[in-house]
Amino acid sequence: FVSSPPQPDQGLPPPCSTVPAPWKNIAPCKGHRESPGALVEACAGEEVQVKEGPATAPLDVSRLRSSSMEIREKGSEFLKEELHKAQKELKLKDEECERLSKVREQLEQELEELTASLFEEAHKMVREANMKQAASEKQLKEARGKIDMLQAEVTALKTLVITSTPASPNRELHPQLLSPTKAGPRKGHSRHKSTSSTLCPALCPAAGHTLTPDREGKEVDTTLFAEFQAWRESPTLDKTCPFLERVYREDVGPCLDFTMQELSTLVRAAVEDNTLTIEPVASQTLPTMKVAEVDCGSANNRTPPGQCTCALSGLARVCRHRIRLGDSETHYYISPSSRARITAVCNFFTYIRYIQQGLVRQDAEPMFWEVTRLRKEMSLAKLGFFPQEA
Repeated sequence: FVSSPPQPDQGLPPPCSTVPAPWKNIAPCKGHRESPGALVEACAGEEVQVKEGPATAPLDVSRLRSSSMEIREKGSEFLKEELHKAQKELKLKDEECERLSKVREQLEQELEELTASLFEEAHKMVREANMKQAASEKQLKEARGKIDMLQAEVTALKTLVITSTPASPNRELHPQLLSPTKAGPRKGHSRHKSTSSTLCPALCPAAGHTLTPDREGKEVDTTLFAEFQAWRESPTLDKTCPFLERVYREDVGPCLDFTMQELSTLVRAAVEDNTLTIEPVASQTLPTMKVAEVDCGSANNRTPPGQCTCALSGLARVCRHRIRLGDSETHYYISPSSRARITAVCNFFTYIRYIQQGLVRQDAEPMFWEVTRLRKEMSLAKLGFFPQEA
């Protein structure tokens, strides 16, 4: 049979030229409209597809599948870019946080160091202030003690023989300088009977008459005076200086050289340290006094009534004085001769201490003659001359 062309009423689509069709999106992207020419081509394609039938279906699936993979790849690239950008920003923020953390740690460390330094400085200032206060209080206490000592010494100087010098002797403090008619009888110390006839016989014009210091001839020894001047420039109690070394060798040593050597050494040390004390003792109490160091009479060696054995010479004498060394409570009874020798040395040391402390304001020559006079007293005392008490 001969097939005839299909009729419109058989359900077939009309030709594209006669069927008006609206624009249709067949592209994978949204919002994209095709041009009229493309629409015509699409219609032609649809017509060919309708004509081809089932053979064109795999082509559309592969096209859709490739379009989906392309979209997925583009989306994946976009997400990777966004992830990389986010990671980069996060890394920058981490670096910024780390930097700020280091800055904070540094500031905290500096604050701690500053706080510790401030506390240490405050403690140091407080400690220095306390030390200065303690030193000031100590200096104030020492200064007050020195002032009291100087006031007491100045008061004592006014009443001591030291206020008199050979150039201008104070006759009220030295009654022995008065003439025999003016002096009159006096109590207390008096010269030994043998003194007037034995002292300086070559200078005495007549027996029983001694020359007064005003008329006594004297001459300065240049060697002794030079040694004294050198010592006076920087006064010291050091025994090695030439001036004191000579005085120790010629006067102090022989004057304090007693029979009892052990006690003599202790007495000499106490005199040098200015810690020796001489106390008077009532004569009526001597026979009944018993002291451990002093032999005041025993069964084998009895002393005469009213006398006691001198602790320094070992002889039985009337002991009206006793000595004490330092803070010890032990007393030693001494004879008048031993007392005179000790007091002569004490007077010499007292005078040179006054010179060392700046209490004697005189020229070098008057001071030298006063030292010479004190040395003369030590020489007389070690020879056995002493003022006899009434």
